Amino acid sequence: MSRRARIAAAALTLLLQLVVLYAPRAPSVDTGWLPLDKVGHAVVFALPTMALIAAGLHRGWAIGLMAAHAPLSELVQQELLGARSGEVGDVVADLVGVGIGAWLVRPGGRLDRGTA
Repeated sequence: MSRRARIAAAALTLLLQLVVLYAPRAPSVDTGWLPLDKVGHAVVFALPTMALIAAGLHRGWAIGLMAAHAPLSELVQQELLGARSGEVGDVVADLVGVGIGAWLVRPGGRLDRGTA
């Protein structure tokens, strides 16, 4: 994938993240025992983390920016979006997503497909 395509992918994943996190209303994902909300939070943070690293942003900066955005997004949801609430569990899920996203991208920006 070209650098331009990786940058476009990073921009697209960031835009998707902003739409999901800052939409006036969150979709209902209550499934009882399966925590789809938390899985969604992890994915919404893993994808941009992966894309930013793959696009060439220094791994530490990508991790730091996404990790800082996790609690900030919950504060904005709690304080500025009346129909949304901020949850500590969501921040934890976001940070898990950041970690997974960073882990899945090798240094140099390539996705890690395993060593086998």
